[in-house]
Amino acid sequence: GINAEYGKQWYQRRVRGDVKDAVTRMKQLKVYDPYWIEEPTSPDDVDGHAQISQALREHGIGVATGEMCQNRVMFKQFLKLHAMQFCQIDSCRIGGVSEVLAIMVLARKFGVPVVPHAGGVGLCELVRHYSMIDYVLISGKIDDRMCEYAEHLHEHFTDPAVIRNARYVLPDQPGFSCEMRDDAIECYQFPKGSYWKTS
Repeated sequence: GINAEYGKQWYQRRVRGDVKDAVTRMKQLKVYDPYWIEEPTSPDDVDGHAQISQALREHGIGVATGEMCQNRVMFKQFLKLHAMQFCQIDSCRIGGVSEVLAIMVLARKFGVPVVPHAGGVGLCELVRHYSMIDYVLISGKIDDRMCEYAEHLHEHFTDPAVIRNARYVLPDQPGFSCEMRDDAIECYQFPKGSYWKTS
């Protein structure tokens, strides 16, 4: 992917090989000045991520991971072993706001920027809150921070995510912004929703 505003590129590998293969391929891509490699090996292979991080450090390529992690214990291991340079929280996979905040504070302690994962149904609606909390209450920084955005499925929510000037806009309504519209639930509820009856 490419971040248009910052001109940074990253390579999303998605577990296609082992540690040695990930390092070899990223060294080949070095000429394109990648900012990070995302999830370069099995998402729970903390040691493998640490090896990749160490091997790519001299090339200025970071490792982004965490979107498949469920709790602060996994993140603590990644952070302690310097196995991630970008902390990708996933607001649906991690068990609630308190757990996410604990991870964000841990990331700050280790000097690792939080780069929330989004793109699935409702993830953009959720992660905008965490990005703002990170800036206002935890890190006070926007450098080295990005937040994914996908341009689909927002119409199903009562307070959809809005982007203006390449940034999330504060929500208009109180709450976590994940309440779905009644008509969307009626349409897509399986198996009785109208979508399934006409498919």
